[in-house]
Amino acid sequence: MRNAGIEGRHQRRRRSLTRPDRSQAPAPDLLGRDFTADAPNVKWCGDITYTPVADSGFLYLATVIDLFSGRLIGWSIADHHRADLVRDALSAAVAARGGPGAIRDVVFHSDRGSEYTSALVADYCRDHGIRRSMGRVGSCFDNAAAESFFASYKRETVTTLERGRFADEAEARRETFRWIAFYNHRRRHSRAGQLAPATYEERHHHYKLPDDYATLQGIAA
Repeated sequence: MRNAGIEGRHQRRRRSLTRPDRSQAPAPDLLGRDFTADAPNVKWCGDITYTPVADSGFLYLATVIDLFSGRLIGWSIADHHRADLVRDALSAAVAARGGPGAIRDVVFHSDRGSEYTSALVADYCRDHGIRRSMGRVGSCFDNAAAESFFASYKRETVTTLERGRFADEAEARRETFRWIAFYNHRRRHSRAGQLAPATYEERHHHYKLPDDYATLQGIAA
């Protein structure tokens, strides 16, 4: 292959976004790598990834995943990865789950990036009854569920493109929202008994969102 100038398609080297803020105290690890839950709104996890756009730009996607079904219940996209990107993703998750009263004492697990240790996110979690949990610095396995989600997202969206990046912000948002709708409503998950997360929750806990929820939320963000 080398002699013939042929190269297999592969994922690019991961660009880490985790930058710990040593001035802020991290939260304890309340999960201990146990990424299972017996009901919705018991354990959530989240992270931030970048999406390459055009020649040299990036958009950043922050997520909140319910570990009961693997459903993406909150997210936000922006051209930065400041703390308010995480706060907006959490706000979307709280709204999707029925407000603060419905999610009281849920555990939200993340890495120790400065966005997650920030006072803005800490205050938001405290005000909404969300218990923060954080893995160790430099250990991707401590937040494996979020890492796995992003691996699927990148593998099934941007790495399928010949140029390896989205043409512009509009395409990045459109394809991301389309994939999220597919992921929540059609993609089968082993943790959900080979059902789509939305179907699994609907059968077991009567959570139901409209099919176009992903698109509507993404446009609003």
